Parts: sequence; structure tokens; C-alpha cells
Amino acid sequence: MRKIKLLWADDEIDLLKPHVMLLEQKGYHVDTALSGADAIDLVAKTHYDVVFLDENMPGLTGLETLVEIKRGKPNLPVVMITKSEEEYLMDDAIGSQISDYLIKPVNPKQILLSLKKIMDSGRLVSEKVTSNYRKDFMELSMKVNESMDAEAWKVLYKELVYWELELSKVGEEGMHEIFLGQKVEANSNFARFVGSQYPKWVQDPDKAPVMSFNLMAKKVAPLLKQDITTVLLVIDNLRLDQWKFLEPLLLDYYTVQAEDLYYSILPTATQYARNALFAGLMPLDIQSRFGRKWLSDDEEGGKNQYEEDFLADLLQRLRLDKRMAYRKVLRLDAGRELVDNAKNLVKNNDFVVVVYNFIDMLSHARTDMEVIKELAEDEAAYRSLTRSWFEHSPLREFLQMIASLPINLLITTDHGSIRVKKPVQVIGDKNTSTNLRYKHGRNLSYDAREVIEFKQPDKVKLPKSNISSSYIVCRPDDFFVYPNNQNYFVNFYKNTFQHGGVSLEEMLIPFIQLKPKA
Repeated sequence: MRKIKLLWADDEIDLLKPHVMLLEQKGYHVDTALSGADAIDLVAKTHYDVVFLDENMPGLTGLETLVEIKRGKPNLPVVMITKSEEEYLMDDAIGSQISDYLIKPVNPKQILLSLKKIMDSGRLVSEKVTSNYRKDFMELSMKVNESMDAEAWKVLYKELVYWELELSKVGEEGMHEIFLGQKVEANSNFARFVGSQYPKWVQDPDKAPVMSFNLMAKKVAPLLKQDITTVLLVIDNLRLDQWKFLEPLLLDYYTVQAEDLYYSILPTATQYARNALFAGLMPLDIQSRFGRKWLSDDEEGGKNQYEEDFLADLLQRLRLDKRMAYRKVLRLDAGRELVDNAKNLVKNNDFVVVVYNFIDMLSHARTDMEVIKELAEDEAAYRSLTRSWFEHSPLREFLQMIASLPINLLITTDHGSIRVKKPVQVIGDKNTSTNLRYKHGRNLSYDAREVIEFKQPDKVKLPKSNISSSYIVCRPDDFFVYPNNQNYFVNFYKNTFQHGGVSLEEMLIPFIQLKPKA
């Protein structure tokens, strides 16, 4: 049986040697630290089951150390030990999600009891989270209504995701409803921002943020120039909040070197965004360069079957002479094969690209299958189901196996998704694309106030089937329906997760750089 590993941080640790010896006699492994800074370094490098933390230390205080520990490992249990019985200290510590609180001098029974049964601090955590959100509410509201640039929207979205996860953890329904209203307002303003700025970004890429078509050149290529294998994992349809749910499952094996967001191109659909990512080109340029390897919405055949060709061509254009392996995982057997060949795949190549499609398939299954709808009823359940899949998936096993090798690991996606609620009518001919969040075709009829329209697709580098083709994309939480059988389609698709349109969840997507701890 694996020993439970403890860290005890106290500047007077020599006086606590009898306690440490008792714990070791009881079968625990105990490391010690003399300061908060040392404790933070040890926690970053080593997996601990519990941390005992003295509040009154020189340099960083226990509370300051606690904040840094929780920032890196939010799920690590921490027991605070102090000489003070001040109520505000106890409230601050418990509100920061410690697992227990002991007053000096502590005796061995207290320590053992704390290890065996961590106190239930749910109420104080809930009060602290809701209190902190109330303090941030006005500042967030001001940001939502300010004139912001592309980088400021990324910062705001990270804050919104943070509060969404915090409020969903403590189960404060009333406060969570207030937050959802704030997010709806943010999404509405974001859609107006994208509608005005997107054509400028495409026409002048030097002034654009990092987007699908320049992600490889700006974020991945510099790493490929290093003398170390780079593994790029593209998890289709991965949202930032879902990544935050998966992250703790990797932190035993990896450290997060950098966490950023980039902008998906429009439409936020796999055919467009992922082809652009691998080709390093906008869709119209892909069509021009590769001809029949680009298939329009109304053409038969797989729309993403030439990703490896596009990527090989991009590496040549970037003058990166690298041994590359590309794997796409659509089924469980392909996932098992990936695990079986993991180490050889990494050792024999400079650049390994893995496309994993499960979350996108989960999204579509949720639309079509009642049982999946019930399992992923809302965003919180959708996150939980995603984590449950990853926890038991071949993908997690693959990442564990290659964590023993010297690599750069990059995790990203091509687009996110949003739960749609409001139907918007559109009329088109039989060749109009079928996606619920964008339409491409001739003579589309719609209310221009309800969509973002591109009447001249070439201005935003989108291909068109004929001279009169145009594109329209949905604003946040809308979805397109035809007047015929509208009620049926509304009942079927309302509250399903879709992609293709403009929303924070679909366009601002994670790009994570990790290093193996080994």
C-alpha cells in the first residue's frame, strides 16, 4: 500500500520532531519545510496528500503560503496550525478552503484525527466565495460594458470561467443565477465586438490576435525549434471550463508552464477551424492552395480528411524539417493503439500530433440520445461527464506514459460549444448548410438584426459555392430553425450544445503548455 505523504511547514520544526516521528511510526511519510517559500517549492515539485502549515512564519505567512499553494493545487488538503484564536484568521483560512484548523500546542491525537477525518467546511467556503463574488460583481459589470480589445476579452473570459466554477462548487443557486445573467450580457457585448472587428483581423493578420490560422506559426513553431519532442494534443470541442476540470487529473505528472486563450475563426466549426489550424491558412486560401482537398458544406465526403497533408505543407512553409507523426482517434480501439505505441511514437519523432474527437462526439450524442441529455443536463453536468470520460480514457493513460519522457506537451482545441436556447428563423434552398449555428448558401432570408452576416465571404476569407453565396452565423445561445416544423426542431434542439457561431465559449479556446514533472 502506498504511504500517505505529508508536508509539515513550520519555522520551529525541530520542536515538533516527536510529532513527526510518531507519524512516521504510524506509516506516514513526512517531509518538512522551515518557511512558506520552501513549502511552495516542495508542493510544486512533489505530490503530497496533506500539508500542515504553520500560520506564524517569518517571510511569507501561513495565509500567504496557503494562497500560493491553492493557486497551483486547488484540491490539495491543507491543515492550518496557529497560536492565534482570532476569529477573522479562522474565517479567512477556512474561506480559502483549508481542510482543518488547529490551535497550538497541538497534540498527536489532534493530528491523527485531522488526518483521518477532514472537517466539513462547506458552509464557510460557500460564504467566502459568494462574498468575494459580490465584491467583484460591480468590477466585472464595468468591464463587460467597457470598450475592450481582443486581449482584454480573454482576461475577462478567464475571470468569468473562474467564477462560474467557484459558484457551481458551493451550490449557491441564487448567486449563480445572477452570474449567469452577467455572462449573458458579456456574451452579447462580445458578439458585437467580434462582428465589428473580425473582418479587420482577417484583412490585416498583423493586427489580429492569435487565431486558428496563425496559431501554429506563433505558438507551436518556436517550440519545434528546440531540441526536444513536442506533442500537440487537439481535443475537439474542448472549452476552457472543461479544461479546468481535466487539469487536476494531470497535475501529478505535469506542471503547467503557460495557459492562454486564442481565437477560433468563423464559423466555429471543425471543417473551418481545424483545417485552418493545421494548414496555417484561412479556408479560402486552403481552397486556393489545395483545390479538391477542400470540400464545401454541400459536397459529399469527410471535411477534415486532409489535415495531415495540410500540416506537412505548413511545416515546409515554416522551414521546419521535422519528423512528424499524426494520429486521429475516433474510436476506442484507436485510443488503445495510441497507448500501445505511445513511447515509440514520441521517441521516434520530433513532432507528434494527436487529434482526439470524444468531446465533440459527446456533444452530438447529447443532441441525439435522451440518456446523454439527462447525464449532461447543463454546463456543470457537461463538465462532470467530460472529466469522468477523461479519467478512465486511453487518452489519460497515454499522457501518463509519455510523462516519463522529455517533451513539450501542448493541449488545445479547434473550437468550443455553447448551450443554445433561442430559435432564430432562416429560409434557404436545399443546398444550404445544415449546421444549427451557421448557414452558408444562396438567397438566405433572415432578420439581419439577429445574426452576424458576411455577404461577401471573400472579404473574410471564406469559400463560396457560387457567386451569390453568403454566410450568416448565430449570436450567443441562438440557433437557426426553418419555419417548416419549427416547433419540432425547437423542442429537439433547445438546450443542446452546439458550435459554429459567435460566443465566448466557442471562440475563446484554451492553449496550454505543460512539462512532465519527471
